[in-house]
Amino acid sequence: MTNGRVLSPASCLLELCAMNSRRVVITGLGLVTPIGIGAEAVWNALLEKRGGIKRITTFDPSRFASQVGGQIEGLVVTNYVPKAYRKNARVMARDIEIAVASAYCAAKDAGLKTKCLIERGEAEGPPNVDSTRFGANIGAGLICADLTELAGALSTAADAHGKFDIRKWGSEGMNNLTPLWLLKFLPNMLSCHVTIVHDAQAPSNTITCSEASSHLAIGEAFRTIARGAADICICGGAESKANPMGLMRQQLLGRLTASHNDEAQTACRPFDASRDGTVISEGGGLLILEELEHARKRGARIYAEVVGFGASTNTQSWSEPHPQGAGIALAVTKALADAGASADAVDLIGTFGSGIPAHDLSEARGLRSALGARASSVPALAIKGSVGNNGAGSGAIDAAVAALCLKHNTVPPALNVKTVDSDCGLKVVIDKPVDARINVAVTVAYALGGGQNAALVFKRLEA
Repeated sequence: MTNGRVLSPASCLLELCAMNSRRVVITGLGLVTPIGIGAEAVWNALLEKRGGIKRITTFDPSRFASQVGGQIEGLVVTNYVPKAYRKNARVMARDIEIAVASAYCAAKDAGLKTKCLIERGEAEGPPNVDSTRFGANIGAGLICADLTELAGALSTAADAHGKFDIRKWGSEGMNNLTPLWLLKFLPNMLSCHVTIVHDAQAPSNTITCSEASSHLAIGEAFRTIARGAADICICGGAESKANPMGLMRQQLLGRLTASHNDEAQTACRPFDASRDGTVISEGGGLLILEELEHARKRGARIYAEVVGFGASTNTQSWSEPHPQGAGIALAVTKALADAGASADAVDLIGTFGSGIPAHDLSEARGLRSALGARASSVPALAIKGSVGNNGAGSGAIDAAVAALCLKHNTVPPALNVKTVDSDCGLKVVIDKPVDARINVAVTVAYALGGGQNAALVFKRLEA
C-alpha cells in the first residue's frame, strides 16, 4: 500500500523503477593523502609524478623488513572543524582526523553551505543543504589504538614480578585511560564526527570491508539517493596503516616490498614487471554525491554522473586472490549492466593496482574477462606508486582521481612503472599524462583479504 493505494505487483514494480530513476552526480571531492590535501593538490602531484612514499618517521621501523610508507604531512584536524568542536579532537584517532578533513574539503569543493562551513565563516547566508536529506556512507578500517597511551595504562597493571595482572587491570589499570578512550577507535566514529560536524541527518552507515570499503560506501550512497532516501550523500573512506600494527599485519601476510628501504620513492610498482609488493600508507577521500536536479538548481559544478555499481564476494581464499580474478570480473560485469553500458563504451579503467604480484595479476585477468579486448586498448589508471595502500581510504582516492580524469580528459601516469607486465596485459599510462576523450570510466577495488570486490561506473554528464 502506498499513500492509501493498494498496488498490484506490476504497479509496485513500476513504482520501484520510478523511485530508482533519480540520477546521481558527483559535485565535490575531498582528498587527504601523502601527496597533498585537496583534490587540486593531489591531481597536480599525480601529473608531475610526485610520490609520497618515504622512510617511516612516525615510529621507529628499523625492526621491520619493510620500513617505508606514505605519511600525511601538515594535517591539523582543528583547521577543519568549527571552533566550538575543537575540543573533540582529543577523541579522534588518526583515521577520524583524515575523514573529518576530507569531509571539509569535499563540502567546500561542492559549494555546500553546511553547518561546519557556516560556523567557520567560510560560507555566507543560510544553509543550501536540507540536513534531513543529507546522508553519509563512510568506509573504515581496523583503527590502531594509541600504543603509547595504552602501554602507559598497561604498565600500571603489572604485579610485583612485572607480569600483567588482569585483576589489577580491572581495578587500577583501566582507570588510567580516559573514560572516552574507546570512542577514538570505533570504526563508526568516522561517520559519527562527520555527520555531527556537517549536520547530516539522513541515512548514515559505516562499511568495514578493508580496501573495498570506499567503493561499497560510494555504491550504497548512490543507491540511497537513487531510491529517494536522500538528496545528498557524503561518501568514501579513510584509514591510517602508518602505525606498527598496520605495518606488522601486512608484513606477516607477505604483502609488503622489503627491497626498497633505501629508495622509498620507487618502492611500489603497480603492474610493473619488477613489482614485489605494496607499501603501507594513510589517507582517504570523501565524495559528495547529489541528485542531478538538486545539483542543477543550486548551480553546482558536476564532475561526472554515477551510472553503475556492482559488488561481489570471492570465496577462493581469505588471504590469496582468485587466480583468474573471478570476483573482480563479476563486480565489473554487474556495474556495467547496472549502467546499461557495454564493455566497448569504456574509455578509462581505474585500477586498484596494489603492486603485489599475485593480486595485480588477478585484477588484470578479472578486468580482461569482463572487458575483453577493451581492457588492453584503453588507458588504465594506477596511482598506488604515488600514495601507497591507504586501506579503506584507497578506493575513494582512486574513484576521485577517476572523476578528475573525466573532468580534465587526462590520465596521469603511474609512478615507478617502466615496463608493464605482459601477463597483466593492461595499457597502464606511464612516462607522461595522456590526453584522452573520456566519456565512461570504470573504477574497481577489492579487499586484499576477505574477498570483497566492487566496481563503479562514471559517465560524462551530457551537455
